[in-house]
Amino acid sequence: MAQQGAAAMERLKEAVSRRKADTVSGPTALPNLPDEQRRRAFDGLRARTPSPELEARARQGLEKAREGVTTEREAMAKRMAQALGLDARDVVAVADAVQASSGNSWVPVLFVSSSMPIAVLRTYASQLEKAGGIMAFRGMPGGLTHVGPMAKLSAQILRVDPGCEGPACAMRDVQIIVDPMVFRQHDVTRVPALAMIPGNPAQPYCERDDNAPVSPHVIYGDAALSGMLGEYARLGGNMEVRDAAARLENR
Repeated sequence: MAQQGAAAMERLKEAVSRRKADTVSGPTALPNLPDEQRRRAFDGLRARTPSPELEARARQGLEKAREGVTTEREAMAKRMAQALGLDARDVVAVADAVQASSGNSWVPVLFVSSSMPIAVLRTYASQLEKAGGIMAFRGMPGGLTHVGPMAKLSAQILRVDPGCEGPACAMRDVQIIVDPMVFRQHDVTRVPALAMIPGNPAQPYCERDDNAPVSPHVIYGDAALSGMLGEYARLGGNMEVRDAAARLENR
């Protein structure tokens, strides 16, 4: 049996060796084609006939992605509710308090951070409520996979009465968004900072145009919202801040 086993192992080794020898390796580099052949190849790509079937599948994929974002937002609201002991309706009010303005209106977007004192964030929330603005965070405390800390922070910022606990607490009418893209678009590297963004700054990523409009100016400084709006106007943005400044002054 030992001799037969040894003979079988030898035959196996020989078979493997023959297989390796018969294997033909493919090219490891692109062929160096003449310029004329390369030109014809690229002309052929540009002349490619569009496929209605592929375009339809791409549109279907986009619609599914949008539906997935909506489903994920609903699931996140439920997780926030569990973390805070609130019902889903109240959590939606915390995470998506008001719909951002649409059309050609200019929305004040205040860039903030969870490292800022809660008292300062609460003061800004009170001012943004009057001006119809949005509070933007680059990320969530503890990372995007941890909803609880962000839910707790949002509730602390938006509660009218800081000592109130539970679903019956009154919340300020201010939308809080977590959007690293809007930070990157405006090159915001320190907070607080103010931008006036046209349209809907809180639009989901999958619905946002690659050429989404940005604020002409960004104002930095730990100042009251009225002072930041005034500085924005001084830089030539009177039209952008007019409505927000009027709402802040009249309420």
